[in-house]
Amino acid sequence: MKKALLAATVVASALTASLVAAPAASATGWDLPWNNHHSRTTSIPFTEATVTAGADGRFTLKWKAQGAKRVQIKANGKVVAKGGAQGTAVVSGLPAADRQWFDFEPDRGEGLRLADRLVKLDGAVNFRDAGGYRTTTGQWVKMGEVYRSDALNKLTAADLAKLQRLRVKNVFDLRMESERTTDPDKVPAGAKYTVADVFAGSGSFQTLPKSPDEAVKAMVDAEKAMVGGEGGKKAYSQVFEGLERDRDRAVLFHCTAGKDRTGWANAALLTALGVPADTVMADYLASNDYRKAANEAVLSHLPAPQAAVYKPMLDVRAEYLNSGYDEVKAEYGTFDRYLKDGLGLDSRELKQLKKDLLVG
Repeated sequence: MKKALLAATVVASALTASLVAAPAASATGWDLPWNNHHSRTTSIPFTEATVTAGADGRFTLKWKAQGAKRVQIKANGKVVAKGGAQGTAVVSGLPAADRQWFDFEPDRGEGLRLADRLVKLDGAVNFRDAGGYRTTTGQWVKMGEVYRSDALNKLTAADLAKLQRLRVKNVFDLRMESERTTDPDKVPAGAKYTVADVFAGSGSFQTLPKSPDEAVKAMVDAEKAMVGGEGGKKAYSQVFEGLERDRDRAVLFHCTAGKDRTGWANAALLTALGVPADTVMADYLASNDYRKAANEAVLSHLPAPQAAVYKPMLDVRAEYLNSGYDEVKAEYGTFDRYLKDGLGLDSRELKQLKKDLLVG
């Protein structure tokens, strides 16, 4: 019991697959910057494309390619599936790999290189790729360039070797000093480690909530602090500067559970790149799926009243992320102004970031 309580306390104080459908963007009470954008014709005909790895070693591939008549998919240079403009295929028998990549090749236009979003590690449950999403302009966010994760302190030697092979070169630690001291990061050899403490000086989570409603309010307030607090602005400025500056990626940012501080970092990145609001929300809420077993393990060791208080802090909820966007509107008016005035990312740097991270 003592161990479970400690685990829950750490998660609470630190803020700790089928994707859940997101509410309409208007739920935030204002027009998000991407709402008035319309898709344009790009060189990539795919409007949908996903890779989902199964526990049995099989991969489910789905796609829709507007205007194409035929699509073939390769793995390791060999054709493993064929179909029409829309299709689903299940592939098995592929050799073991750190990540299994698939090349989606239409008969007209550019192709896509995709993998399952989750990177399986022994010491982390929420380590995943930030890419693989389509933007409102019809471009796609590259995979293998930016990763998001929960804590790295339990990574094994095999995990670290895998991350080194995946070219993780720049690690941003979004955690508080107490977390970094108790559970110091393990980073792959040769990677640069940067502290980007989101809650530095904020006073967030100095006391634990006493009811589920207090817990929800604490999470909403913490999300606002990520946007408006000096620590949050500095930390996310560091992350965006690293993303824009580091052309020899991959970049990794993480916190304790990989869902709140990391969730806003990824939501801000995807929003900046032009990914639709519902897709950004779905990516954010996916932590509920990836962390399901870990969260249930914590709650199962707590008395029911205490579990009811901790559950809102273990969850990610649409109202949490939306409170971040509300804070952007209240303080900056538009998301572009948040990027420029809050995070120091000007239009030239944003254009370069899109050039680096988008295809099509």
